[in-house]
Amino acid sequence: MLYLAGINPTFIRYDPLNSDTIVALATPDGVGAIGIIRVSGKIAFEICSALFHKKNGKPVNVADLKSHTVHFGVIKEKDIVLDEVLMSVFVGPHSYTAENIVEFSCHGSRYIQQQLIQLLIRKGARLAEAGEFTLRAFFNKRLDLVQAEAVADLIASTSATSHQVAMQQMRGGFSSKIKVLRENLVNFASLIELELDFSEEDVEFADRNNLKQLIISIQRIIHRLIDSFELGNVIKNGIPVAIVGKPNAGKSTLLNVLLDEDRAIVSEIPGTTRDTIEDEISIDGILFRFIDTAGIRQTQDLIEQIGVSRTFEKIQKSSIIVYLFDVHELTSKELQKEIDEVREHLNEHSQLIIVGNKIEKEDLKYTEREFAAFKDIIFISAKERQNIDALRKRFVDLFDSRTVNVTETVVTNARHVQALQNAGSALEKVYDGLSKNISGELISVDIKNALHHLGLITGEVSTDDLLQNIFSKFCIGK
Repeated sequence: MLYLAGINPTFIRYDPLNSDTIVALATPDGVGAIGIIRVSGKIAFEICSALFHKKNGKPVNVADLKSHTVHFGVIKEKDIVLDEVLMSVFVGPHSYTAENIVEFSCHGSRYIQQQLIQLLIRKGARLAEAGEFTLRAFFNKRLDLVQAEAVADLIASTSATSHQVAMQQMRGGFSSKIKVLRENLVNFASLIELELDFSEEDVEFADRNNLKQLIISIQRIIHRLIDSFELGNVIKNGIPVAIVGKPNAGKSTLLNVLLDEDRAIVSEIPGTTRDTIEDEISIDGILFRFIDTAGIRQTQDLIEQIGVSRTFEKIQKSSIIVYLFDVHELTSKELQKEIDEVREHLNEHSQLIIVGNKIEKEDLKYTEREFAAFKDIIFISAKERQNIDALRKRFVDLFDSRTVNVTETVVTNARHVQALQNAGSALEKVYDGLSKNISGELISVDIKNALHHLGLITGEVSTDDLLQNIFSKFCIGK
């Protein structure tokens, strides 16, 4: 007997052979052209047959219809027609949940959607919990846990790269790597267990040197996966780009130009921006999260001091820092002094772009000579939108320089990283034990511990709390 984790602290009893039939709206709540109502479970076809009729009023036995077919008709109870719909039929196990599924595409009226759901409930369905369709797919082995989590990432993807990573994981790329690691460990664990059965005969089935080489190989893969999380995290959540500089350098104007909207207040008065302002935009399929910050300067204004402090915090946490300065306000020596101050707050992975603004006010050739010592400096006019495309291209080039290849496995989930780290720690104990020639019984315990943590990633090992935590974050219709 299994349990479905819902948004409640209790669990819904789930028996694959005799489960409830569930229903939910699969499209966003609200008014639209269409809404999709999803029904899944043992009596899904029976329930839907009681409501779906052909256009001429003739009833339809859904169980007689072929899988993966679409049918036009009406939803009707007694003599009252609720709506004209398209009904899609999926016969289990060849469906998303591996159960019988019916999906009704009705008109997008909120009234029609709710009335249809209530009709289905009265006929024997119940309202689905958050993520319950995907959780049933997991329990029925249509998806493993990594693939199930990738479904949520795919729905939430906001750029081409985050979409590609989610698709790669949903297709089983990450899962297959973990499966290979576990299989190799299981094979050696089995040989060591066999040794324990013949302990009185002092035989050795598992070659210790081969096992040490295997541990080194697995550790190398685990470390590579863990290292990919930094990149995976920015792909998923957006690459943080902090726009910093002195007051009135044009930071808010630049943010508005990059976002192509009036997101930040622009004023000739220095110190207008007192706090950070954030927004996102996709450039060439890559999501960037731009942060407009308070101007860096010495001030007696308490509120502005807090804003400057937050600016330095954002510099520390950002992957890319744009230092923006007014080209007719600074000399190259003054700029160098300001850049040196900013560099003190960079983290080891930050990349700095120096941008000279307001070139419409100066002779560009003179400006280029004055700041020739600064390599790769970009000159723009945020106000006149000059050379903004070159700046956008620099953002993309810096991202590409990290040699990202989204066809390879990229870890985007903190839960997976924690499990990989725990598995790596267990394998370190295995290697240490082999080096010290400790008993096979103790080595076996550490191998099983590593297998446990790897199994938590894909769901081969799971707990109610883990499943509830994961699936309660899904939308109701997924």
